[in-house]
Amino acid sequence: MTLLMEWFSELVQVPLIASGVTLVTKTTCSIWLDSLIIPAFCAALSAALFLIPLLKSVLQKKTRTANVHDFREASADETGTSAGESNLSRLVDSVGSVTIVLYRSVQLLAVLALLVLSVAGPLYHGTPYGRVIGPFSIHDAVQVAIYMYLSVLGCVSLLASTRVNFRAFVHLSSILSVIWGVYLYRDVWPLATVDLAPEDEAEGLLLWAKLALLTLGGVIIPLSAPHKYIPIDPKDALEQHPEQSASLISLFTFWHVEPIIWLAWRLPRLTYDMLPPLPDYDHLKNLVGRTFPHLDPIQSNSRRHIALDFLRVFRWEVCNLAAMSITAVVAAFAAPISINQLLKYLESGREEAHIRPWFWIALFFLGRIFKDLSDLWFMYYETRLGVRIQAVVTELVFEHALRVRMKADTPDSSAATPSSVSTAVVTPDNASQSGTDGDESQGGETETGDAAHSVTASSSTAVPPSASSSVKGKGKEQSTSGRGSTTLPTTAPAPSKAPETKKGANQHLVGRINNLVSSDLSSIQYAAMYLVFVLVESPFQVILCIIFLYQILGWSALVGLATMLITLPLPGYITKHIQGSQREKMKHTDARVQTVTEMMNVIRMIKLFGWEPRIAAQLDKKREEELVWVRKNKLLSLSINLCNYVLPILVMLATFFTYTVIMKGELTASRVFSAMSVFDMLRIDLQASFYIIPQLVQAKVSLERISDFLRNTELIDKYDKDTQRQDAEGFSAGVPEERKGVIGIRHASFTWSKDASPSQTPGGTRKRAFVLHIDEEVVFERGKVNLIIGPTGSGKTSLLMALLGEMHYIPAGPDSFVSLPREGGVAYAAQESWVQNETIRNNILFGTPYDEVRYNKVLNQCALKRDLSLFEAGDQTEVGEKGITLSGGQKARITLARAVYSSAEILLLDDILAALDVHTSKWIVEKCLKGDLLRGRTIILVTHNVALTSPVADFVVDMGSDGRILSQGSLSSALEHDSKLLKDVSEKQEEIEKAEDEVDSDKLEDAAAHQNTGKLVVAEEREDGHVGWSALNLYLANMSKRPILFWFIYMSAHIMRHVIGNFQTWYLGYWAAQYEVHPPEEVSVGHYLTVYTALVGAGMAGAAFCVFYYVFGSVRAARIVHKELVTSILGTTLRWLDKTPTARIIARCTVDIQTLDTRFARTTELLVEVGVYMLLKMLAVVLFSPIFILPAAMVAIAGGLCGHIFMKAQLSVKREMSNYKAPVLSHFGAAVGGITSVRAYGVEDAFKAEAYRRIDRYSRVAVTHENLNRWLSARIDYVATLFATSLAIYLTYVARLSASDTGFSLNMAAAFSGVIFQVIRIFNDFEISGNSLERIQQYLRIEQEPKPTPEGVPPAYWPASGHLEVDKLSARYSSDGPKVLHEVSFEVASGERVGIVGRTGSGKSSLTLALLRCILTEGTVRYDGLETEKINLDALRSNITIIPQVPELLSGTLRQNLDPFSEHDDAVLNDALRSAGLFNLQDESDESRITLDSEIAGGGANLSVGQRQILALARAIVRRSKLLILDEATSAIDYETDSIIQTSLRTELGKDVTLLTVAHRLQTIMDADKIMVLDAGRIVEFGKPSELLKDEKGMLRALVDESGDREKLYEMAMGASSS
Repeated sequence: MTLLMEWFSELVQVPLIASGVTLVTKTTCSIWLDSLIIPAFCAALSAALFLIPLLKSVLQKKTRTANVHDFREASADETGTSAGESNLSRLVDSVGSVTIVLYRSVQLLAVLALLVLSVAGPLYHGTPYGRVIGPFSIHDAVQVAIYMYLSVLGCVSLLASTRVNFRAFVHLSSILSVIWGVYLYRDVWPLATVDLAPEDEAEGLLLWAKLALLTLGGVIIPLSAPHKYIPIDPKDALEQHPEQSASLISLFTFWHVEPIIWLAWRLPRLTYDMLPPLPDYDHLKNLVGRTFPHLDPIQSNSRRHIALDFLRVFRWEVCNLAAMSITAVVAAFAAPISINQLLKYLESGREEAHIRPWFWIALFFLGRIFKDLSDLWFMYYETRLGVRIQAVVTELVFEHALRVRMKADTPDSSAATPSSVSTAVVTPDNASQSGTDGDESQGGETETGDAAHSVTASSSTAVPPSASSSVKGKGKEQSTSGRGSTTLPTTAPAPSKAPETKKGANQHLVGRINNLVSSDLSSIQYAAMYLVFVLVESPFQVILCIIFLYQILGWSALVGLATMLITLPLPGYITKHIQGSQREKMKHTDARVQTVTEMMNVIRMIKLFGWEPRIAAQLDKKREEELVWVRKNKLLSLSINLCNYVLPILVMLATFFTYTVIMKGELTASRVFSAMSVFDMLRIDLQASFYIIPQLVQAKVSLERISDFLRNTELIDKYDKDTQRQDAEGFSAGVPEERKGVIGIRHASFTWSKDASPSQTPGGTRKRAFVLHIDEEVVFERGKVNLIIGPTGSGKTSLLMALLGEMHYIPAGPDSFVSLPREGGVAYAAQESWVQNETIRNNILFGTPYDEVRYNKVLNQCALKRDLSLFEAGDQTEVGEKGITLSGGQKARITLARAVYSSAEILLLDDILAALDVHTSKWIVEKCLKGDLLRGRTIILVTHNVALTSPVADFVVDMGSDGRILSQGSLSSALEHDSKLLKDVSEKQEEIEKAEDEVDSDKLEDAAAHQNTGKLVVAEEREDGHVGWSALNLYLANMSKRPILFWFIYMSAHIMRHVIGNFQTWYLGYWAAQYEVHPPEEVSVGHYLTVYTALVGAGMAGAAFCVFYYVFGSVRAARIVHKELVTSILGTTLRWLDKTPTARIIARCTVDIQTLDTRFARTTELLVEVGVYMLLKMLAVVLFSPIFILPAAMVAIAGGLCGHIFMKAQLSVKREMSNYKAPVLSHFGAAVGGITSVRAYGVEDAFKAEAYRRIDRYSRVAVTHENLNRWLSARIDYVATLFATSLAIYLTYVARLSASDTGFSLNMAAAFSGVIFQVIRIFNDFEISGNSLERIQQYLRIEQEPKPTPEGVPPAYWPASGHLEVDKLSARYSSDGPKVLHEVSFEVASGERVGIVGRTGSGKSSLTLALLRCILTEGTVRYDGLETEKINLDALRSNITIIPQVPELLSGTLRQNLDPFSEHDDAVLNDALRSAGLFNLQDESDESRITLDSEIAGGGANLSVGQRQILALARAIVRRSKLLILDEATSAIDYETDSIIQTSLRTELGKDVTLLTVAHRLQTIMDADKIMVLDAGRIVEFGKPSELLKDEKGMLRALVDESGDREKLYEMAMGASSS
């Protein structure tokens, strides 16, 4: 250290600039301190660093496994070559390629040439130093030694093993670069000065030969030589990404991206397979291995803030960001220093200063290039880190979700989970929109911003789970789950317990996952950049700015700093208000999005009930409330933008005022324009701080939400550390040795949550809690069929869940246990059938090998053969989202087939017969449960249909209504203990007796419509190329009633505003020029300050007007577009809704609308503003330097061409990002929707592997997307730098402008060249966000039902009765589909009750839809004398009430479900509940009974299917329509309750109410006034049941005669006739 200090103390110092910055020339004391000796120190350090690892490798040779990461010896064995290979082949294989060999050979030759010159120089020219060794001085000897060492390195770089030769190349190139730098300092720097000469001038041409060789070997070759690709894992080498072997110059310019750019230019659009592969270090498996040990709560016990864990695993990336930030800030000061010195040169009358002007121009150029490179690589590291964080967090959340306990949620808790704060509605179809739809920051590259955090809804989610209701259906059901009420604002969700179903829980978890991996992930994706900016870049830049200003303006700079600190609270105060308004805006956005989500999840109910106008009005109201806050938020943003505009100018004014008025300094051009550059840097820093600090806070919140999910979400007992610890301390969950292998439970209770207990919430609403009690022991028989039976809501499903480990296990004593042996495998079929969005075959195989014989047996035994024959694609038919192409029965049988096909020894089947008619059920029992595939396997079957399954039952568990086992053993034992069960069995027997051993076509009417294709779900709409004008016009033309005038005024205002801005800059130069022509005392400082201040005020007023004017136009357009979209969706046909996934529709109404409100509105405004700004800057340059009109035009054209070429590729890649983000979220939705099945089958690893594949596919597209941005940025930045530098050369050496005009021109040129990339980026963002407009426009053109007309309004008295006449009614589902009804004619008198029966697929449901005109019809239907064809649809449907097969409920209270529009009092609602049979299901003393204040989860998830049907029936009764249609409305209700309901309907409905009942149960409709028998879409019988029974060949008579309860049915029919 002492030696080093002596060196510096004895150096000759040369002033670099007037401020005193110095450079070192040469030593005068010791030859060892000479600059030529510096490379020797570097070579010594290199030798130590190079040899130590090599020696270590040799010592560890015996214990080391050779691979490409190890140092190899130079033997044939270690290089891995075979005996027959040539030395050249071995060389190429080791180095990487022939190209690399050539580059390194040239470098070696350059080193050898330098060695020769270092020897020849002293021999021919002598030495300026004292000779020590022959003709050589110590300097010469050292030089020779260095080049000899470098020659050795050059040989090693060619001949050694892969890792060693690369290290040698790096060391060689580094030392050559140092030597090159030393020679530049010694011999080139003096040429830039007036009074210094090159140190080695005596060497003559030899010196320049050395410099040329050093430039070749130390600069050109290291920059341009490619590298060998070395895989991270040699055993699993992946396809190479171009960047992994690209040269440094290729990486600096992103030249390796060129192939994909030009490929996109040649083709209409890029596809995924055309994109470069994902680099292996970005593959998820490698990222998981690196990060999960620190982030996964199962692998790590860390309880510190999760941000620290992220910083730990990504520390190198963050360090790179910090380094790039520092270098960028340092390089940025090259421009103001250069401008200052150039203008000083011009002010001095172009007199030569100590340093020549060309040096400052070179410094300006190199500084800009270096800053561009630093910014480029900062963004490269940041965006690549963002992709890695996306992949890691997505997989982390998914894997954790596979461990989470399922709960059903109702929005009634006052203690909401942290996740309910603010969440995004993200669906598989819109995933790409969320999180990336915000304003871009930091150089315009990161697509984050408002929309990334505001495309949100409450934690209620828009993504329905893949499982849908399994009750009988025709496959046209939409998801019944939702998370928001359509009438009242919802409170935050909290967990509740579901005894029978967990579908709502699944949906909540899907939504929470989607929120975490979309909106929250977008918040943290760029958190590292924000953190580095706040902690490193911003403070460092502010300090350097103040130092620079102090150098040129003295202590007035400190006044400016004080002014900045004083004014800082103002924008902070405004920001606080903006955050408050943003929260309010988000609350109203949440309310609208929840309404939209709920609307879409029950859209069929809305259309069947004719609620479209009311729902549209509700949505319009919520939209208007939201837009009020959107407008307020934008106007507050105007305030903060004005602060960002005026505060830096105020700081500058305070500084200039102090300098000129108080310090009496001369404000020369060199001071003004260099200071302006630095003030501009301060302004950008300040603006970025105001943007980034809230983003950093949001990132912190999002990280805490992710941490809360990972660390505080309740896990199933298998993964729960607390439960495991309690088991270790108390009662063990282990199974006693003597009970090993049994399937059963002893002395235990089970809850749906660890903290489950009945509770009363403050609002008087009730949370329904459920506890399963096993007081003694229940052990199921191995190898036999075991039944679990009991009434609705008794806990049958809960018993299965307890066995599977899904419920929380609470042992009652030391002998407690729960046992389900998994060695032989477990299969599970859920009641709410779960299918994946795959083919039917893949759903059945479920990842197991295909065995054709076994597979065909399964199809036969599960009654799927006939169904598959109806699809042209057979078992290759894709089932679609939630199995939309299948009926409820088909989904149930596919779920069963999956379990049967598996090799599992134990099958848990949850009410698999509930979704099937009696014919199909009997087939399943006879062919499947008794079949050879299930023989010897243990079956545990939950069922209501005891009579049908009793012949195969070996063991029966009868559940009581209190969650306890009533009896177990044989069926006879169960019947003795349960009188209700005995009655149900006897009543059901009649249905079974009539069933034939055949399966009718399930869902014939829909199947016929599908048989032309393997897909029902239409492909996602996709546009190619640029966004169409018609889509843009949808928004732009609606900003005013006179759009042309609006845009003329807006554009004119922007032009005036920026003209004033340019004039401000010119005026400062004009002020400075006065000091050149007048004495300082004659310059009126007050006058110039006043005028400049007035110009600033005018600029502010212009900016405020532009924003204010635009805000009101954008809000108007947003209101109109939303209204048109909602109207279009509500007015579409049911058929279109069937073939369009709900999630896709929700995406249009939520994310795309949100994009319109924020990102598109903002980018449209920015495009106009920045475009005008750029053009006026260019005009200002041309005004003072007309000769530059051509270069300026060329730069603009070059930028435009680059942008055009870039856009072609970028739009394709952006659309691919959208397409490949969606499968990630849809996979999550499917996995979590069927999480119980996934865990039961034990296929978590298979789902993780699929997640790996999907995430890697998305990462591949994302990496390409970011590389394309870097490609464009590099080219625009370099072109802009060339333009500004060439202008500086022209103004310095050619033009004869004054210093102030030159400063103004340079200022304008820098602004012009710096904004070109921004314009292209904003235009790109404009196109991408405009894609949302295209998506919305697509849904404005969908097929529509007839619109209401004045002529279609019925008379006020209508309907006065329920009289119905149908004449030759035919119907079909689509215009080109087959008829499903064939000229049906009948008449029903007012008040009559008509039963409709027929085989599955006979057209029963089609008839009910045809009466409501939900499908295409021909013929005439008269309702109370009026033809329904001439009545408006809303009027018709609001006067007919239908209860569809799938009960659809809203989240909220039961009161809101029964009376959504608050039209009835509680007495009416309670009467309806009583008529629907609810009170017969519960005891008045039961604390958990359902009341009007009970909270209903979305879709009724906290109710059993039967309870949902009862509430849907009650809602229909409340409507008091004259025509009531029940379509299998009691299929999931036990027989006793069904009888009570039918009695209530007979006695309590008005005498003029016509009732049409579709049913499979004969006793449900045998006492009807008339019975209609349908077959194949035709009426085969219609009349009074007593008359139909007289026809010995009649179908009804045959059904009744085959029944086991023939006499009772005859008695019912005769009783109906007599009454």
